[in-house]
Amino acid sequence: MKNRITENNSLYRHLDKMSTAELLYNINTEDHKVAEAVKAIIPDIENAVDKIYSLMKEGGRLFYIGAGTSGRLGIVDASECPPTFGVPHDWVIGLMAGGDSAMRKAVEFAEDDKDLAIADLKSYGISSADIVIGIAASGTTPYVIGGLQYCQDNNIATCCITCNSGAPLIEHADFPMVCVVGPEFVTGSTRMKAGTAQKLILNMVSTSVMIKLGRVVDNKMVDMQLSNDKLIARGTKMIMDQTDLTYEEANALLLKHGSVRGGLEAYGKA
Repeated sequence: MKNRITENNSLYRHLDKMSTAELLYNINTEDHKVAEAVKAIIPDIENAVDKIYSLMKEGGRLFYIGAGTSGRLGIVDASECPPTFGVPHDWVIGLMAGGDSAMRKAVEFAEDDKDLAIADLKSYGISSADIVIGIAASGTTPYVIGGLQYCQDNNIATCCITCNSGAPLIEHADFPMVCVVGPEFVTGSTRMKAGTAQKLILNMVSTSVMIKLGRVVDNKMVDMQLSNDKLIARGTKMIMDQTDLTYEEANALLLKHGSVRGGLEAYGKA
């Protein structure tokens, strides 16, 4: 790949001579470009979301595969779906080169192994009912390319999120999401703008799909897991907003039925 824009030289020079304020304002200036770059590809994100929804409503699963920062972002998004939307842990699955241990410490050369992604996907019994999003800022990561190649060879729908137009990964994605954010503030540090773009797109994808699957009512996370006092208080307030119950009554209803949805259904307000 001749022009990998994520590796292009920074638009800024002599970062080591900048004041703290200059560093922060310049980083922020670059960050402002990310949202507009994401906005420009919303039609592509829409196509991916609609395909993911069509498969998941029939029982399919969503997989994320990536390496390094991209892999970690996929795992974070996948891991947040059960507590936020009350879905099973095997609905959205994040896989990264090197396995879970690579979340904290890089596993050398794992991202260069195409066969590793295939083995990881096979371990979950992936099938044509499922869909896979390959995440790679450069769009050249062998682990991710190998995974999507395997999926296409086996009639499994594929998407990708990358920040390089013309990246090899795009060739293996039925629904490419190519968000070109330009050179990083620190040359080649794709955990910055590229990582931010990937996170924004993942937020949009998973949240939109879950809303379409009915896991949000009005604007409320009615199926969220009640895993701490803050969420129990939030759920109690949600029930109060939809009923004439006191805090104590709403809280008792929530705890009895285990979710905002359950409490409201029991009260006749679903």
